Amino acid sequence: MTHSWPELVRAAAEDTTSALEKGAGQDWRGKAGDLDWSCRETLSHIALGVVGYAGLLIARPTDRYITLFSSIDAHAPVPAALEGIRIAGTLLAGTVGDTPPEVRAWHPYGHSDAAGFAAMGVLELVVHGRDIAQAVGVDYTPSDDLAAPVVERLFPDAPTGHSPAETLLWCTGRAALPGLPRHGAWRWDGRVRQA
Repeated sequence: MTHSWPELVRAAAEDTTSALEKGAGQDWRGKAGDLDWSCRETLSHIALGVVGYAGLLIARPTDRYITLFSSIDAHAPVPAALEGIRIAGTLLAGTVGDTPPEVRAWHPYGHSDAAGFAAMGVLELVVHGRDIAQAVGVDYTPSDDLAAPVVERLFPDAPTGHSPAETLLWCTGRAALPGLPRHGAWRWDGRVRQA
């Protein structure tokens, strides 16, 4: 199935930040979901990852991460911090759209192409967005439209027979599925596979 990865990245950034804006007045110093990071630290992790994926596609290293690290201003009010996440999503979406399909770049979970880095970006946005949402009392689950292409691209051995959102949350260790306990240790497979 063909996806418009730039549009999926933009939609994930908008979907996540719109949900998190509902909890902007809450205390963001607490832990995000089951993570060791606070909600604010998790926002910076999202920005680092999403901008970093764009940087990897631009620099195209074969054996290392890039030297550019981005973060969210720790003192910015939450709405401004969420603006940073929208900016990161827009940067990745534009880079994915401009990257030729034959381009590959290093990632510790498998050298990847533009679609792979877009899928990683969507995952960072929606899964960590859900981690934060849980901590600030916002009901947020990634949509099946965002989750399905991520599962298809990054988790080739994912179980079938469940909704894409439930499957993505299981694949990332966030939830159990009927007959399948939560993952303790997990990782995606960013390698390019033939269609």
